[in-house]
Amino acid sequence: MVTTVDDEKDPFDAIVDAPFDSALSERYLVYALSTITARSLPDLRDGLKPVHRRLLWAMRQMKLDYNSAYKKSARVVGDVIGKYHPHGDVAVYDAMVRLAQDFTLRYPLVEGQGNFGNIDGDNAAAYRYTECRLTRTSMNLMAGLDEGTVDFIPTYNGEEQEPEIFPGLFPNLLANGASGIAVGMATSIPSHNAAEVIDATLELIDNPQVEHERLMELFQGPDFATGGLIVDSPQSISQAYATGRGSFHVRGRFHAAEAENEADRETGIERLGGGQYQLVISEIPYMVQKGKLIEQIAQLIADKKLPILEDVRDESDEHIRIVLVPRSRNIDPELLKESLYKLTDLESRFSLNLNVLDATRTPMVMGLKELLTHWVSAQIDILQRRTQHRLDKIAARLELLEGYIIAFLNLDRVIEIIRTEDEPKQIMMAEFALTDRQAEAILNMRLRSLRKLEEMELRREHAELLKEREELEKLLESPARQRTRLKRDLREMRKQYAEGTAIGRRRTTIAEVSSAVEFSMEAMIEKEPITVILSEKGWIKAAKGHVPLDGDFKFKEGDGFAFALHAQTTDKLLLATDNGRFYTLGGDKLPGARGFGEPLRNTLDIEADAKIIAMIVHKPKSQLLLASSAGKGFAAVTDELLAETRKGRQVVNLKDKVKLVVVHEIASEHDHVAVVGDNRKLVLFSLEELPVMTRGQGVTLQRYRDGGLSDVTTLKLEDGLSWTMGGETGRTRTEEDVWQWKVARGAAGRLPPRGFPKDNRF
Repeated sequence: MVTTVDDEKDPFDAIVDAPFDSALSERYLVYALSTITARSLPDLRDGLKPVHRRLLWAMRQMKLDYNSAYKKSARVVGDVIGKYHPHGDVAVYDAMVRLAQDFTLRYPLVEGQGNFGNIDGDNAAAYRYTECRLTRTSMNLMAGLDEGTVDFIPTYNGEEQEPEIFPGLFPNLLANGASGIAVGMATSIPSHNAAEVIDATLELIDNPQVEHERLMELFQGPDFATGGLIVDSPQSISQAYATGRGSFHVRGRFHAAEAENEADRETGIERLGGGQYQLVISEIPYMVQKGKLIEQIAQLIADKKLPILEDVRDESDEHIRIVLVPRSRNIDPELLKESLYKLTDLESRFSLNLNVLDATRTPMVMGLKELLTHWVSAQIDILQRRTQHRLDKIAARLELLEGYIIAFLNLDRVIEIIRTEDEPKQIMMAEFALTDRQAEAILNMRLRSLRKLEEMELRREHAELLKEREELEKLLESPARQRTRLKRDLREMRKQYAEGTAIGRRRTTIAEVSSAVEFSMEAMIEKEPITVILSEKGWIKAAKGHVPLDGDFKFKEGDGFAFALHAQTTDKLLLATDNGRFYTLGGDKLPGARGFGEPLRNTLDIEADAKIIAMIVHKPKSQLLLASSAGKGFAAVTDELLAETRKGRQVVNLKDKVKLVVVHEIASEHDHVAVVGDNRKLVLFSLEELPVMTRGQGVTLQRYRDGGLSDVTTLKLEDGLSWTMGGETGRTRTEEDVWQWKVARGAAGRLPPRGFPKDNRF
């Protein structure tokens, strides 16, 4: 038959006419729910994501328990992606590698043989080179899978079955932690000490109304695989677990195992003789790669941002040993430590977000008590299912045993029926009131089972099963008995992870730390004298030492001298421009005096038409008098003028064509202000009339009809007003009788004393 065009189905018939936003939102919602429930968030009951659960299940199916031989990782990955988890092999292998890394998981669930990566950040070898098997912990987590404790669900293609969760008593969610980013939510759970988790759980079972503070006495906080120190206060840690959200500050540990005395061992100091010493880092924060940490420290040394440190060496073998060599023996070890905490990942922050899927697969952020309550409830349910499953097995076995006992009591008649009858099964069922299973079992008995001893064994087993059934029925009917059984099983589990065992010993120390020394970047800079020279066109340089400020400095052609001052490399320089902005430069950041220096605009975002009018060394808590060409001004504290960014800080607000013209340091002993205008009028007023501000236009200093402000200075009234005489002599003239110019702030003023400079500058 020939198919015509009319017979073919039109593909456009399958198109659904729907609003784009609703179609997109529906599809995105499906994706979001899939990411949340089947990929990113762990299940509260076993603490696993689907990929990890499928990995462990596949390994169990391959009988890779901790007593068996290793098998190639490629076989496991192949089984997982072929039967259970249809995703990329790289993603599945990476997940398995994480389960095997003892520096990633507090209690590894996979035991690896071969290169599974290291704490330096190197990747694992390809899966064809590595081998794996399950650990005892993962077997504890999967214990009870064959006892009817959990539901089994079909795999993605319906060919296999996989468990919905793992029923084991090992508290994997808190013991090993989890992290993941879903859609619109995330989870971040640190690892904890399994013994402490069990202790808190036992307390909760004994007293469901237990206070959170009591739980925190038993459950101290995170216990990371890589150790370290948590330096937060007990109150902040407790608050984080009460709400399910928070963060922890984790530091590396300084410890010198080979030091001569206990104090040096605990502080990480190794004495080298002659007063020299070195510091040893023995543990680093969780998830910090050792190689990158050492690179960070080395880069600080190279960039001279940590001048108190001479060298860093990696002497690690299976244990971490990072050696820090200070520049001199006089450097305080605590200052060096604080510097590394502030400038490197030797102190890092780990977030807490207890966002998990509960028994109904609903994502929820829980506090510690709520989380443990849900987990206990899940374990009670598993215990009930295990008990019911065992009762069903006992009932089935008792049915057979009763049939066997009837057969032994009537053995001759049973043998006669089997030998003479064509349908012995039906006759036995009718004559001895047997069930179909009982009759079938009797017919399948071996001749060797007809011994007298076998009858005694059957009666003994029958009695034992009846006794066990009675106990199990009591257990199933009594919540108190269930809690008692759960506590007994948890205590038995705790023995494997007790404080005295190698795997159970707490690794992370929780202790609030108050810094013995105050860290500051200035402490990192070597103090050296410098002479700073700034040219008219904004080129800056710093000569070593304090050279004469009137020296013969070199400038580019067409450029000339503007400012020069003496400073230290630890000083900060304040640069003021005529548009009212202040900029900050570190004395250690200035280019050397060889050549012409460097343009300031390479470092600072100074506007092209702005002119630098002042360069001053910052002195803490001192004051500057700022005045504009309009005759307005105010005093500003230098600490408020420091700028953190290239863009500087707008301090003086100016309108129209008004400029900032004077930046004058106010001496501590001065008590008056002198102002002179372009109109050659002079006023003096008390310094108390000048407001101290952080930003603004200021107040009127002198009133003008024409022109503006020329210069401002401060003075001590009883010393009088001084100014420099012209000529080569450099003499200074002082007018002591200046009371006649003293008026209120904002006056017009009067002509200055005879001999006052013609350029109207003090």
